[in-house]
Amino acid sequence: MAVKLRLKRMGAKRKPFYRIIVADSRSPRDGRFIDMVGTYNPNLAENKYTIKEAETIEWLNKGAQPTDTVKSILTATGVWAKYKESKKTK
Repeated sequence: MAVKLRLKRMGAKRKPFYRIIVADSRSPRDGRFIDMVGTYNPNLAENKYTIKEAETIEWLNKGAQPTDTVKSILTATGVWAKYKESKKTK
């Protein structure tokens, strides 16, 4: 089973809100998921992202692959650097 970190769209029309989820790559965008590890709200000027760092790094260590958008969010929040640093110490 290939696991991905990706976005799940929520919210009303023209007011999107996204959850960062861990899901099987074969499941639909807004379908079944395994775990929710964060949120992304593009409508806010500040605090667009909330991420559970420990859980996200744990899923990345287990082999979950982030999509391009999620990878850029992880880079912006600093979680991607922490993940790379944890891989070096192993």
